[in-house]
Amino acid sequence: MAKYSAGVAALVLAVCTGLATPSYAQALGYVRVTFAKAGLIAGAGGGRGVLTYRGHDYSFRVSGLSLGVSVGASVMRLTGRVTGLRDVKDFSGTYDAVGGGGGAWIGGLGGVQLSNGKDVVITLQGVEAGMEFAANRSTIRISLR
Repeated sequence: MAKYSAGVAALVLAVCTGLATPSYAQALGYVRVTFAKAGLIAGAGGGRGVLTYRGHDYSFRVSGLSLGVSVGASVMRLTGRVTGLRDVKDFSGTYDAVGGGGGAWIGGLGGVQLSNGKDVVITLQGVEAGMEFAANRSTIRISLR
């Protein structure tokens, strides 16, 4: 009887394991971005980057517009992580960031946190070179290539 019960248990386990569906859980993504911007009152900029997600690299373009006080020009090289991704297509879209003020004079550290309507959050930090002062609200558009 014990042999029979162990055999049935093994069969049930094998069947249940075979019926398991793939996980659609969120996975972390990592990004590298180079972004250049310039402005006087309103600013604009653009750049390129790479998203690494679930072992694959995806190239993307980024463009943005800042409204508020923005004076100067800068180039940023940023890296960071992406949370809230369930599918790579959720990465594309419009992101909002609110800057409380900051600046760079010939180099400095910068950082930003962006979020879109699909609960994707990008946290970036890195080096900023140029001369700029900004206290504004920014909208960023990301599109996968």
